[in-house]
Amino acid sequence: MPIVDHATRLITCKLVYYGPGRSGKTTNLTYLHSALPSGQVGSLTSLATRRDRTLFFDYLPVDLGTVGAYKVRFQLYTVPGQPYYKAIRQLVLQGADGVAFVADSQRHRWDDNIESLQDMHANLAEHGVDARDLPIVLQYNKQDLPPSLAASVADLSAALNFRGVPEFAADALNGVGVFDSLRSLGRKVLRRLGAEDGTPAGQRANAALRTPAYAPALTEGSLEGAVAEPQGSGVAA
Repeated sequence: MPIVDHATRLITCKLVYYGPGRSGKTTNLTYLHSALPSGQVGSLTSLATRRDRTLFFDYLPVDLGTVGAYKVRFQLYTVPGQPYYKAIRQLVLQGADGVAFVADSQRHRWDDNIESLQDMHANLAEHGVDARDLPIVLQYNKQDLPPSLAASVADLSAALNFRGVPEFAADALNGVGVFDSLRSLGRKVLRRLGAEDGTPAGQRANAALRTPAYAPALTEGSLEGAVAEPQGSGVAA
């Protein structure tokens, strides 16, 4: 559940990017960090090995703006995808308010995607969380590769999206699908807060999400549309 601090009027949401190693989780955060205004994004913290693979996690704070009378902050994390970092993935996933699963579209990573998705569900269960109750989006990264190397969105969807969650084709290196994924996940998290939280913060968030003021699409220059209806490149909303 997002943390609501009534004294400072701040809602903090933890969003975790999950997926197999080198699928593009860190690339998502790197692109967001470079594309968003400096006043709305904090420092990108990465703990990586000498080969630039995430060892523990990446962390990026993003200020969404004001929803009702409350400011909203997203804390974005990645998890290390390598199988032997299971304990670290469990630790980072704890307390997540939403998850963006970043699949690697390369055909030779097919089994890795399935194993990582199963691992995510198992780790959520370890924390007593039913994946059906948690906001989740799927991102199929590296769709810029030719069909001979990358599986189609339709095939990936059939294999991974058995719950029918929002899904997006992406080329995270160039930013395609990055904002769509974040916007959709953030919107789901805040809607859940508004539906479940009876406090003034939750009620205001829920009301704000239903107003025309949050209709613009999320762009590289603004985060105000992060809670808007998903637009732009995406497979589903």
